[in-house]
Amino acid sequence: MKSIDSNWLYTVASVAAVGSLVSCQQNKEPQRPNIVYIMTDDHTAQMMSCYDTRYIETPNLDRIARDGVRFTNSFVTNSLSGPSRACMFTGKFSHKNGFTDNTTCKFDGSQQTMPKLLQQAGYQTAIVGKWHLETLPTGFDFWEILPGQGDYYNPDFITQNNDTVRKHGYITNIITDESLDWLQNKRDKNKPFCLFIHHKAIHRNWMADTCDLALYEDKEFPYPDNFFDNYEGRLAAAAQEMSIAKDMDLIYDLKMLRPDKESRLKSMYEQFYGRMDSAQKAAWDRFYDPIIEQFYKENPQGEDLVHWKYQRYMRDYAKTVKSLDDNVGRVLDYLEKEGLLDNTLVVYTSDQGFYMGEHGWFDKRFMYEESMHTPLIMHLPKGLDKRGDIPQMVQNIDYAPTFLELAGVTVPDDIQGESLVPLLRGESPADWRTSMYYHFYEFPAEHMVKRHYGVRTDRYKLIHFYNDIDVWELYDLKNDPCEMHNIYGQEGTEEITRELKKELKRLQIKYDDPILNEFPINE
Repeated sequence: MKSIDSNWLYTVASVAAVGSLVSCQQNKEPQRPNIVYIMTDDHTAQMMSCYDTRYIETPNLDRIARDGVRFTNSFVTNSLSGPSRACMFTGKFSHKNGFTDNTTCKFDGSQQTMPKLLQQAGYQTAIVGKWHLETLPTGFDFWEILPGQGDYYNPDFITQNNDTVRKHGYITNIITDESLDWLQNKRDKNKPFCLFIHHKAIHRNWMADTCDLALYEDKEFPYPDNFFDNYEGRLAAAAQEMSIAKDMDLIYDLKMLRPDKESRLKSMYEQFYGRMDSAQKAAWDRFYDPIIEQFYKENPQGEDLVHWKYQRYMRDYAKTVKSLDDNVGRVLDYLEKEGLLDNTLVVYTSDQGFYMGEHGWFDKRFMYEESMHTPLIMHLPKGLDKRGDIPQMVQNIDYAPTFLELAGVTVPDDIQGESLVPLLRGESPADWRTSMYYHFYEFPAEHMVKRHYGVRTDRYKLIHFYNDIDVWELYDLKNDPCEMHNIYGQEGTEEITRELKKELKRLQIKYDDPILNEFPINE
């Protein structure tokens, strides 16, 4: 028998060992972070105690901020529910994703979206709750969405079978129940996931869970300093219909339902109330009946009525936040219990900010700070070391490239946002944006906020209201943080106005907004 060369044996063994190692490495997929994205509707930073301690406490939201990061300059590109969602899913401005307003648009589900790209990269994707884009979701392995705005009590859900089913209970609890059920029972636990938990709360008309109705009744909320704004020098602000004093509906918004009383939106409130079962109505009536009786007996007028409306609004809003905060705690507790938290990015934000009496208002839409600004806090997975505040300017078009980069997906060139991953690593990129572009389209419509676009820098904001008016506004945010004094055209502002118009034009060109062709900017 011919002997075998020992060197050959060593070589074969080495090749086999290396091949086996390579094979194992190829078969073992590197662990990619999970993503849980929790978005509420109309939740403003003023009503989160990790941002503002004047009004309420939000311990579970504070837990995310305390253990992770808090963005202090987070903004939207279009302060409205559907458009904000479309910007988030696509990473593009409204004029690029095609969903500019809630009244005329339907989302084109065939276009490229971040969930589709994650799906193609092996992620499981799911969305539960508010969708509000008028077409059915695409790019999700599982979805269960609310028709339109949804209802606080016993809400309907549209399922993937295209059935509409009614679920008993309070909407914030139900959305959380369904989200946790998907995490526990319906996903493939061998794959990374991206779950979108989209709450109706804290949208108008702020109907709290029955167990929270008695909260905050002994609290007197302070007026914002500019509550009694007279809108001098601001024509668009004067023309809105979102005043607590004039436009907040006593029955629809403030629940003062009585058979002999009428209001513009009474029938809508009766529909919401009519969805409740007998036990829910009994709890609701026990709380509201004495308030209704006292209100109509005292019949407040003038400033007394305005004060009463403001307090009721603030209390109802705060109670609705309470259920939301509790349910965020449930999600965090589940992730921690299941050993998922260390490898999961948890994002909490809202589709825009909201007015809690600033300028005398409720609602959003304007480019002013309270509605353009949105809260953004994150629990970071291992490997992202940043903790505390992140001061750089970010926008909701940045979420898509951030999630894609974390998932190891190449960010397409046509996405207009910037990945936040460098900021989450604790870096301070020298070329980070120093200005932001905004464009609001929905007019004429509810609340009658005129169309406008503008640019915001660290210190200044320039806004152009167009369509039925042609008005510019300029604010020095350092000296006038409440945006009460329009200094456009005033002596001494010529140079900063030129610079801001030049920057506004640059951003419109960069983001390819066709409005520049309709309203050329003269620098």
